[in-house]
Amino acid sequence: MKANNAPSKSGKESYKLICSNKKAAFEYELGERLEAGLVLAGTEVKSLRLGKANLSDSYAKLSGGELHLIGAHISAYPSAFYGNHDPLRKRKLLLHSKEIKKLTGKITEKGRSLIPLKLYFKNGLAKVEIALARGKKLHDKRRSLKEQDTKREIQRTVREYNR
Repeated sequence: MKANNAPSKSGKESYKLICSNKKAAFEYELGERLEAGLVLAGTEVKSLRLGKANLSDSYAKLSGGELHLIGAHISAYPSAFYGNHDPLRKRKLLLHSKEIKKLTGKITEKGRSLIPLKLYFKNGLAKVEIALARGKKLHDKRRSLKEQDTKREIQRTVREYNR
């Protein structure tokens, strides 16, 4: 397992994906992305290593100069008899104070929110990728569905042509 988390020879750090928020790209126009650390309990880390997490319907919120992840579901660790965590508890996100101040100004704009995209282990530490997002309107969602359908049709015809 340590070989998967070890940095590669090219100098880039590798990471092990736990879960991703696939609906985020459809529901929101994604802007600036940030990587934040998570403050977790021991049983939460063990559950994450088992891949028992879900980011759908979760968001990040600024309160009291701190950033918190709300609505992220990390399942209870099955082997823990006592001291297990609440699966939907509010979790603190770790960012530099400069990054938090920068985000504070951008979130106050109308219709902006922070949405988690991925949850992963990077060099043995749990990280979450959050994006500054603006909600899409219904007609934008229809347009993106139509674009997906046309791309799928093009790929299908190219595949059939190459056979």
